[in-house]
Amino acid sequence: MSLLVLGSINMDLVAVASRLPRPGETLRGIRFFTAPGGKGANQAVAAARLGVPTRMIGRVGNDVFGPALRRALETAGVDIEGVAVDPETSSGTALIVVAEGGQNTIVIIPGANGRVGAAELAQLERWLATARILLLQLEVPLDVVMAAAERAARAGVMVILNPAPAAPLPPEAYRWCTWLTPNEVEAEGLVGFPLTEPGAVEEAARTLVGRGCRHVVITLGERGSLYADAETIRWIPAYSVPVVDTVAAGDAFNGALAAALWEGRSIEEALRWASAAGALSVTRPGAQPSLPSREELLAFLAAQSLPR
Repeated sequence: MSLLVLGSINMDLVAVASRLPRPGETLRGIRFFTAPGGKGANQAVAAARLGVPTRMIGRVGNDVFGPALRRALETAGVDIEGVAVDPETSSGTALIVVAEGGQNTIVIIPGANGRVGAAELAQLERWLATARILLLQLEVPLDVVMAAAERAARAGVMVILNPAPAAPLPPEAYRWCTWLTPNEVEAEGLVGFPLTEPGAVEEAARTLVGRGCRHVVITLGERGSLYADAETIRWIPAYSVPVVDTVAAGDAFNGALAAALWEGRSIEEALRWASAAGALSVTRPGAQPSLPSREELLAFLAAQSLPR
């Protein structure tokens, strides 16, 4: 049984600066590097590095980045049979500026990700019978994500939707999702009210559960995260670590959550895995290069005196 990830595959072009530039400002940077990324690919790599058999479904472009992106997934242990090369467009790219304190801004050019469609859904159909979990995000066309979620749900496969970048969801999406994992900004967009007042995060989580999701996790950065289901509201504190680059924290969280659930771990333990993976990822630069191995994750949890 595998973990399927249908989503984006990008090459990240990363500039590091002392701070984020203001609108209209030209700022001298400190260094530049490229790294494989894309929310779908990042989450696939995050799960594969934790030892879960993971299959990626998506596409890259017919350019210099395409082979490198496929190679990075394969090197991380991800099955890339479902990663096509689109001869008519470029690979997806993300232009990222990272401040020394770890905050970042990102501009995404979809490229081949924007052409994910019927071929990828056909590939998904082939593998649903041998899949335990489908992990989705919103960097490929929304109609494809919704079709994938519906098909997986009808096949009895657990669906985890990370609704990022923020976008409105059709009402039926909530019924198809076993887990919904927005961050604070994405949750605000979904519920239509700010999460600044006391109790607002809990209210947002209850609202999303009320729409049909069985499990909701709202991630809140250094404030940790909030878990909710029909009967429970639970805060999960963040681990205190030095922050270098937050660019893949959410992807590390989602990949580790999916990996732990794939292994049949309890919700409490899955949330610990997710929080630990997110914490480890921010301690080093880049997206996929920052994602922890299983050994690193378990050693980190052991050092926190938490049960594994």
